[in-house]
Amino acid sequence: MDTTRQGAAVSARGIGVEGPRGWAFRGVDVSADPGALIAVLGPSGSGRTCLLLALTGRMRITEGQATVAGFPLPKRMGTVRGRTAIAHVPGVADLEPALTVGEHLQEQALLGRRLKGSLPWGRRRKEATRARVEAALAAVGLDPGTLPKGLRTTVRDLERLEALRLSIALAVMHGPRLLAVDDVDLKLSPPERALAWQLLRDIAREGTTVVAAGSDAPADALLVRTAPMDAEPAVDANEHQAPRGRNNDQDKDKEEAPHAFAETGRA
Repeated sequence: MDTTRQGAAVSARGIGVEGPRGWAFRGVDVSADPGALIAVLGPSGSGRTCLLLALTGRMRITEGQATVAGFPLPKRMGTVRGRTAIAHVPGVADLEPALTVGEHLQEQALLGRRLKGSLPWGRRRKEATRARVEAALAAVGLDPGTLPKGLRTTVRDLERLEALRLSIALAVMHGPRLLAVDDVDLKLSPPERALAWQLLRDIAREGTTVVAAGSDAPADALLVRTAPMDAEPAVDANEHQAPRGRNNDQDKDKEEAPHAFAETGRA
């Protein structure tokens, strides 16, 4: 795969992240155009979460070369962070169980506008916030009318797929060029997994590059595999079969992100 072609949303060759305890992952290649759906598969401890954080500028790569949204990593990590978003990453991008759906959405809408330096006042602020919230909900197919208490429903009362949709809504609210989603199919039923991947496919079709880690992947996704460090690193763009032992892999991956931050330092 040619990772040097112009216009690629993600271009990485031989990238890896090493910390005091060893390699989180290494030897990963990936190249994808804007609007691609990339699925990251690998057994527990193989660095799936760390790869997502590295590609979004939230973890420093220690070997290899990468460019995301036209900016080199790790040299332009801050710029890449501002043009990417993460969702559903345990220990990094968690929802607050006690807050309501509406509170999460309102907070994200206001925070994003503040960071971009464009915050209108009065009625214009309310209208702009409402528009952003409605657009984000529409993008992920989350209808407040189907929730027990509408926007006043707390996160703890959401079904797993609803919580995933909310997490992604927060991430896409301000138009990232690349979206990274972890544990996309964690504890979902087969029909729910299909809906989750269709959601990511729809977002990708609108032009946002999507990188998602899970235990399975749709046949139309570009597949990237991470490998345990006692094996040769591997990337297989043609194989679409999920590894066995899915439940154990997913449970262990919940701890991967916070451990990785401790090892590699704050991005």
